[in-house]
Amino acid sequence: MNVRLNEFLDQAQVLLERLEPLLPAAQPPFDWRCTLAARWQRTGRDGALLPLQVSLDMHLADLIGVDSQRDQLSRNTRQFVAGLPANHALLWGARGTGKSSLVRALLAEHAEAGLRLIEIERDHLADLPRVVERLAGLPQRFVLFCDDLSFEAGDGDYRVLKSVLDGSLERAPDNVLLYATSNRRHLVPERQSDNDNWQLVDGEVHPNEAVEDKIALSDRFGLWLSFYPFTQDHYLSVVRHWIEVLAGQCGLPWDWDETLERTAIRWAQGRGNRNGRCAYQFARHWVGLQLLG
Repeated sequence: MNVRLNEFLDQAQVLLERLEPLLPAAQPPFDWRCTLAARWQRTGRDGALLPLQVSLDMHLADLIGVDSQRDQLSRNTRQFVAGLPANHALLWGARGTGKSSLVRALLAEHAEAGLRLIEIERDHLADLPRVVERLAGLPQRFVLFCDDLSFEAGDGDYRVLKSVLDGSLERAPDNVLLYATSNRRHLVPERQSDNDNWQLVDGEVHPNEAVEDKIALSDRFGLWLSFYPFTQDHYLSVVRHWIEVLAGQCGLPWDWDETLERTAIRWAQGRGNRNGRCAYQFARHWVGLQLLG
């Protein structure tokens, strides 16, 4: 009897050793009082929140030329942090125009008041219900941030997002909002074939249900903010701002003149775009060159 028991225990031990690598690692204690941001990390069939070391170096004053978008999202966030009703937000438009930077700046603005940021990748949106479940009842206010959100044709994950935005049978907790950025206004591509089955019945137009289903996703966001390509003057004003910030941090004297302006314009032409990201990169390049001598 003892021999059989020992054999069974040995086999069980071998089985556990094989299964152990497949099991999710134990998550360390998570203290949101000293953790400002985290990332949802998929591990096997489960997932975990991993704390991030974030620098609060982006401020609302650094967002130049997007005053309306900045003010609207800032007001919505203030309502949310204060425990008042607020809306999920979709920031859509041209790349490099400050959409992600605006969300980062809001964390710096409201971290002391209890705002926390959780990054979740577009490929992990199916885990949203599990993430939300872990946040319910906590005293902090959480913005789930999905950068560059979009879906391809035939992708069904957007239905999970719809249920989280609106809530299904169970209402989403009041301490969670979703902020997403995208280059697409409607997030899901619309094909010409989607419109092939439009019908006119008794004088009423019935669009294809696929079109309605796709557009309905964007409608779940109560706040839409549009970001447009920069004009040359807008681009140059952002360049001047970042040179002033970076040069000031290094104690570097500088003057804005025609030569510097032409250099900034040529930099943008060489990159093939003219936006805030390009302006920030040029400022770092130029200040670095001056310091190098």
